[in-house]
Formats: sequence, structure tokens, C-alpha cells
Amino acid sequence: MNRDPLVASPLRHYINGGWETGATTGVSLNPSDLDDPVGEYVRADVRQTDSAIEAANAAFGEWSLSSGQRRADALDAIGSEMFARRDELGRLLAREVGKTLPEALAGVEIDMTREPLGVVGIIAPWSAPLAIAAARIGAALAHGNCVVFKPAESTPACAAALASIVSRAGLLAGVFNLVMGSGRQVGARIVAHPLVAGISFSGSAETGTRVLQAAAARQARVQLEMGGKNPFVVLADADLDVAVDAALTGAYGSTGQRSTAAALLIVERAMYEPFVDALRAKLAKLTVDHALKHGTDMGPVANAAQLERNLDYVRIAAQEGAQLLHGGRRLERATRGYFFEPALFAGEAEQRIARDEIFGPLAVVLRADDYEHALHLANDSAFGLCAGICTRSLARAAFPPSCAQRPRHDQSADDGSRASRAGRRAQGVSVRLDRRCVLDSRENGLRRELSR
Repeated sequence: MNRDPLVASPLRHYINGGWETGATTGVSLNPSDLDDPVGEYVRADVRQTDSAIEAANAAFGEWSLSSGQRRADALDAIGSEMFARRDELGRLLAREVGKTLPEALAGVEIDMTREPLGVVGIIAPWSAPLAIAAARIGAALAHGNCVVFKPAESTPACAAALASIVSRAGLLAGVFNLVMGSGRQVGARIVAHPLVAGISFSGSAETGTRVLQAAAARQARVQLEMGGKNPFVVLADADLDVAVDAALTGAYGSTGQRSTAAALLIVERAMYEPFVDALRAKLAKLTVDHALKHGTDMGPVANAAQLERNLDYVRIAAQEGAQLLHGGRRLERATRGYFFEPALFAGEAEQRIARDEIFGPLAVVLRADDYEHALHLANDSAFGLCAGICTRSLARAAFPPSCAQRPRHDQSADDGSRASRAGRRAQGVSVRLDRRCVLDSRENGLRRELSR
């Protein structure tokens, strides 16, 4: 197998089967150590974006009619090299995004049927620059679509590494293209271009709304995965240790930088004080440091803008009367980086910290009077991505129909009760509820079922 370096500076675009430089350049920084740049990358302009789209459109006819075996062979080559180089990719992801190494190594499952649509524009987020991009690129290619891939501007190295692997899979020139650059130029052009038949976007609700409006204006197919303010309900009969561990992982895992983070903690009155005390004790023991450092529990936030957003919400929460129970400070470490002490607030449902998606390690705990009040607080939100509940009662775990969510029990414990997604075995119950985003292949050729 070719063992060329996955990334070489400057990081270049991959268009029509070849590597290209760009109109301007930028630098990708390591959020754990700002003095350790990941690499210089090139930025595309509208002309190069158009070139990638036109190359994908030209390749679509032959690729869409290629045999399933040919596409399977190409995808198998991509997946095999990604698996073989998982340590390199994991280390790169840790350097560019700040995920700890255990978090940086993950797998992808894709459910597919064949019905090619045409050129598909894939706009991936910085929070999961390998997992989401690989899953959606794989799904689009498997159906016979051609791809123009635009990564987040802060994660060009991960995108270039993925493109390097794809480039060796034997695809036709133009079937896969990478263009890096700003959302204002490159992203907007992909969304607006008449040759792009489908768009897959993951990111903020604000940007997703603009993508939807632009796609709808020309009746393009669109897939959106946007934000969440996900509730985790802890009832009075819950196992305290299971509940606290699940809350710690749900709210603060991946530095809170994921759309499925359970940062809205809703605790029944009788469990509230012991839960808060136990969670504060756990938070106090977390080690926040360089993502590649042995023993680090939480790496830095991904960039300067996210760090400032976290600090802004600490100030907003204090102004609105929320009580800071732990953390909320910028931290100094041996290397210059975007280190933030995970924050826990006691708050009220109307406060912004309980209603806005922050995308950082900030959680708020609300006190619920009883079961019905807890469910009311969980559903009092503009978001609906996922939710969780921790209780010993299976009847209560199966939320009432008014919640419009289907309970999914993830793993059985030895005693016949259900355990948490993390696989902890206990007499209690922890159930994760997911709203699944299903894209119908008859409409857009990107059939995938996402459940996280």
C-alpha cells in the first residue's frame, strides 16, 4: 500500500483527478498548541469551485452507470486504507480539532440503496471532519453520484488526508473533488450552482437555514443536520452513579462539541442535590490539557471563536441569574492553546444557557418538580435532535406519545433490565431516545439513516 504522507504543506485542492493550488492560502492551527501549525492550506475561489462542479458533472454519466462491483472495489480500497492508517488519522484529528486520541478513533456505519442523482455537494462540519465526511462521501459514491466536498475552513488537514486516500482508490477523474475555502465563497457557490443536484450540510442552524433557502429557490435536493439542545432527564428513582456517568459523557464528551451533546440536565427534585454534588466532584477530577498528552480527559476547544463563545455564555449566564457551580474559565497550560475549564450551571428554563446550542463543555442543570414537569422541560425547546432519560422504571422510560419520540434501548444488562448506551451494567435504566433523519433514495440518491 502507498504510504505517502497523508498531509503535506501546502494542503491542496483535489479537482478532476489532480491536485491544484489556490488563489490564496491560510494556516490550520493546533488548538492544543498554537505554536504547532498543522499546515498551510490553499483557498479556492469561485472559478475553482465551478471547475470542480463541472468535472463532477462530466464524470457523472460514466460513474452512474458503472457496476456495483466497481464502486464497491473503490470504496473498499478507501475504507481499507483508512483502517490501516487509523493511528495517523486519529493523531491528525487530535492535532487539528483537539479531540483526545480515544475520541479521535471511531467507526462509521452506512445503510445504502442505489439510485444516482448527479453531482452532490457535501459540506462537512469541523466537529466531525472525518467521520461525517467519510460517511456521506461513501454513501454518495456508492449510489453512483459524483462528489464535490467542501470541509470546514478550520479542518483542511483532515480533509486533505481523506482526499489523499480517496485519490488512490481508482476513481474516474472528476468523480471526487475537494475544494477548500470559505463558506461565503466556496460553500455558497456549491449550494447555488445549477449543476449540483443534491446538497448534504452539517453545521449550525443559522447557516443550515440559508442553505435550505438557497437550495429551495432552485428546487435542489437537500439534507440538513443542524444543532441540538438535548435534554437528559434524571428521575428520582435513578441509579445515581449511572446517571452521573451518563451525564458526564453526554454533556462533556468530545469537549461538548457535537450536536448530540446532552447539555440540558433535568433532574427530579429528590435527586437534584446528590446529583449535582456528584457531578461537580467528577468535573473537578477531569484533566484538561493537550489532546495528545497521555492522561488528558478533555482537550481544547477547536478554535478561538468557540473559546470566545464559551466565555460569552459564561458571562450571559451570570447576567441572567444562573449560578456557576463549576469551571467556566480559560485555562493556561504548558502549550498555547484554546483550553477551557468545563462549566456547570444551575439555572432556569427561560435562561439562554438552557435554550441555546453553545457547542462547548457547558451544561446547565434544571430542577424538576416531578416526572410530568421533567418531560415538559425536556420538550420546551426549538430543537429535537435527541434526548435521554435515566430511571429504573421501564414504563417511565418509554416517554408518552406526546413526546413524539421513539425509545430505543441500546444494550441489555444481565438481569434483563436495560443499560445505558455506554454499556454500563446496572439495576437502573438509562435510555437514549433518538429522532432519526432518514433521506429517501427515491428523492435524492443519498439514503442514509443517522442514529447517534
